[in-house]
Amino acid sequence: MVATMAEETKNPGRDVPLGLISSMSAITLVYCAMSLALVGMQRYSDIDANAAYSVAFAAAGMKWARYVVALGALKGMTSGLLVGALGQARYTTQIARTHMIPPYFALVHPRTGTPIYATIAVTLGAACVALFSSLDVLASVSSISTLFIFALVAVALLVRRYYVAGTTSPAQARTFVGFLALIVLSSIGLSVYYNSGYAARWPGYVAFGALWAAGTAGLALFAEQQRAPRVYGAPLMPWLPAMSVATNLFLMGSLGSLAYMRFGICTAAMLVYYVLFSVHATYDMVHSEGQTTSAPDAATDGVEQRKIMPV
Repeated sequence: MVATMAEETKNPGRDVPLGLISSMSAITLVYCAMSLALVGMQRYSDIDANAAYSVAFAAAGMKWARYVVALGALKGMTSGLLVGALGQARYTTQIARTHMIPPYFALVHPRTGTPIYATIAVTLGAACVALFSSLDVLASVSSISTLFIFALVAVALLVRRYYVAGTTSPAQARTFVGFLALIVLSSIGLSVYYNSGYAARWPGYVAFGALWAAGTAGLALFAEQQRAPRVYGAPLMPWLPAMSVATNLFLMGSLGSLAYMRFGICTAAMLVYYVLFSVHATYDMVHSEGQTTSAPDAATDGVEQRKIMPV
């Protein structure tokens, strides 16, 4: 959600990476400390999957601590809901600016400078879905959607770094697409193999791992980067984004078939809406304004050049 706040920072090229790295580092340290404290109180095989800390504190003779744990869990869930609404409202605002949805949701409050209508719509929509859905259904759909989006973000980072429309030569484009396809397909193959009946056999892991390494090394050696970050760029290109693709697709394989069915239904409905309405509204909006560059590229270039895009 830190990344969605780029437009509301004074120096997004510096502040957003700093916020991402510092927050993720702090979260990682806290999680490690919590895990260390948990296994320090109770043997790992005796940890209760449904109430790990409450049971562990009770086993250590600190039954009163369960109330502290409950209060912390309630605060964590509340914070998660608020942060989710914060980020989703910014997504909705950007979508409304392209007229994929009514532009009314892109309006910003004159005093607070926040997308108040998008925030209200997202919050009410999430509340209605939560009211009529069970927790396991929401968890599975949220997990597969999040992992899929993270994988797409990593792919988009590779595309932005290695491809520029009208500049990249056809030969370079074919090289990039070929190696990118090898990375994605080998990652999918590794996930499928791990969840198949052959998971105990090591040759499959070696084969798919070698294909992934070959695709990533091919990008590094034979594909020429078309863009250079002006302020901050993801390090270890293309290895880090390729690893992100493989990790997210591997984790997606651990979800059940029902999660894929629900995800497929939601995706199909959104694609129908996009094809029948959104793509035409976006096309008309762009050409009515006489724009020569795409909105996403203009927005990203503005962030990299330390500019705040106008509302």
